[in-house]
Amino acid sequence: MSTRTRRATTALALALPLALVAACADPDTTGDEAAGAAAPSDTAAAGTDAAGEATEVQARTPRLAVTYDGGVKILDAQTLEEVGDVELAGFNRLNPLGDGRHLAVSTTGGFQVLDLGTWGQGHDDHHHWFTAAPALTDVTYAATTPGHVVVHDGVTAFFDDGTGTVQLVASADAPTAGAAVETVELPAAHHGVAVPLDDDTLVVTEGTEDERTGIRVLDAAREEIAASDECPGVHGETVAADEVVVVGCTDGALVVDDGTIAKVDTPDDYSRIGNQAGTPVSPIVLGDYKTDPDAELERPTRVSLVDTRDAGIRLVDLPASYTFRSLARGDDGEALVLTTDGALQVIDPESGEITASIPVIEPWEEPTEWQDARPAVLALDGSVYVTDPATDSIHAVDLVDQEVWLSGEIGVTPNEINGVTGLPEADGHEHADEHDHEADADEHDHEADEADEDDHEDDHDH
Repeated sequence: MSTRTRRATTALALALPLALVAACADPDTTGDEAAGAAAPSDTAAAGTDAAGEATEVQARTPRLAVTYDGGVKILDAQTLEEVGDVELAGFNRLNPLGDGRHLAVSTTGGFQVLDLGTWGQGHDDHHHWFTAAPALTDVTYAATTPGHVVVHDGVTAFFDDGTGTVQLVASADAPTAGAAVETVELPAAHHGVAVPLDDDTLVVTEGTEDERTGIRVLDAAREEIAASDECPGVHGETVAADEVVVVGCTDGALVVDDGTIAKVDTPDDYSRIGNQAGTPVSPIVLGDYKTDPDAELERPTRVSLVDTRDAGIRLVDLPASYTFRSLARGDDGEALVLTTDGALQVIDPESGEITASIPVIEPWEEPTEWQDARPAVLALDGSVYVTDPATDSIHAVDLVDQEVWLSGEIGVTPNEINGVTGLPEADGHEHADEHDHEADADEHDHEADEADEDDHEDDHDH
């Protein structure tokens, strides 16, 4: 059965609790939880958004969001037709919110919730599916320098690079009025990340504005239960099978398994694994792999496969280079890399073998500035989407048939891409960490301090 067939047959069978439209969480909340959560508005309770009434549709309707200079385009993932265009000045980042309907936009002042306008409402043994016009909501999780957003086990973690503050919110509540917020203050501001786990522990990075050195594991009371300072330039994160966390370093990676931290040893002294793509169906994590700390713009041609079962590593040679927006994971755990020859490389994570090389776009060259548009990859709901800034278009790839099954011009130059399935993360298996928006500042900043080579996208000196 092809990927397209799977999408069509599963759309009606999958379930989604009603996701409510967002209102405002208290940006000044400190301590364990925000108090006085307000009830959602009547409009939100009815399942509509600020743009107008909802329309009931026959099946679940995944949607894509694509940033461009001046806004965010929202597209139907099945047709690539435009369903909304949100004007928003500045360089904006897209992050999953975890409820299957909303994204968090890293913009001026914090993380603003964007409603993509697709959701479902359960009634006993069946669901009704709805769409509405996409719109920015009034909800913003305040941050002086919005950094990474991680969704795991029904919790969304917002990291403020400017203060070292983490805000933890139940993903289902994140877009609703007065969501309860747990605030965790880290010792110093830095470009970092926090990963919530299902036993209420929290993996956080350790660092300052000048240097990042490792990670800490905090228990439910936010007391330290494990730590490692063997991770210079710590950057990026993902969660693999059995809830094992991998974070990248400039000399390999760390693997966190049930409170135990193991170091991944690499064959090169400098071996930055700053961007990772994991999936709950595989114990192996895909990562980039860079070996030149002094390169103004390193164009790597190898990727790393970290085996979380033994903290081992395998390096895979590719036919061409790639960038920080090139990595993704398929539904069956395939490791995916879009290379500059225009092909999507499909890698068996267990063997490291390239099992397919699917032509998607024309050969391309990485721009020198990390903020500049470049092809990006998103795996969503059975398809893999590839943006093509050279032609202002998007292509949908079927991994089963190994072909592009749909292409569309969108009228703007695409930069970042993200999307929602209409299902919350726990049901839809959206992998917040796959698209971990970090770029490669290490390609761009290369300061003497290795810690600042990564990006938000690589630390790019906010």
